Amino acid sequence: MNKTLEATLTALKLSWVRENIDEEVAIAVRKNRSPHELIERLLEGELAKRNARAVERRLRQAKLSRRPTLVDFDFNWPEKINADQIRHLFTLNFIKKATNVVFIGNVGLGKSHLAEALAVQACEHHINALFASATTIINELADARQLGTFTKTLKRYLKPEMLVIDELGYLPVDKLGAELLFQVLAGRYEKASTVITTNRIYKEWNKTFANDNAMTAAVLDRVVHHCETIIIEGQSYRLRDRVNHQ
Repeated sequence: MNKTLEATLTALKLSWVRENIDEEVAIAVRKNRSPHELIERLLEGELAKRNARAVERRLRQAKLSRRPTLVDFDFNWPEKINADQIRHLFTLNFIKKATNVVFIGNVGLGKSHLAEALAVQACEHHINALFASATTIINELADARQLGTFTKTLKRYLKPEMLVIDELGYLPVDKLGAELLFQVLAGRYEKASTVITTNRIYKEWNKTFANDNAMTAAVLDRVVHHCETIIIEGQSYRLRDRVNHQ
């Protein structure tokens, strides 16, 4: 490749083409490919690289603690789980309808795994996602109120097409925390999908929200109106692994 062509490809930000054009031309000559076929292969390679970069960028922005997949999930371990319902979620059709998803079950049953796997799936299909614990969201919004950056911080949780709120109910939420979380849920209501993992069934959510029945009702109204509820029952994966290693 001559310097002029290299400079042109660099200016056009066609890095994959620049790095692979000599090899692709040699292959095209050897296999007697037409100029159109060569151009098509070069552009497909460039597009594939850009798509991969875009997916990786979304995955980083999603703030995932790990990158699990549905394939990694052991459906044989829980005593109760609707595998077909979960597999259907991974078509991501619920996002198009701004439907919420709530995973309910005790600790160690894979709720967070499935929620994060949904976020990974979304990112791989060019859908923006964000993962955060309920405590993190509340603390960041509370701090933002003090710093005068509340609107900007709230927007960060309203913008993603999928927001995962992990571990709702593991720690009690005071009145301010409930109000802050409500603003997130109300702002996303019928606009974007929220995925929640919790250890509490719906009738126990008032225990999470400081026994404030009015606030609990308002939160539930925004969550369950358009929602798929996934109930998972059984023993903890981590307990199983501990027993198996004894």
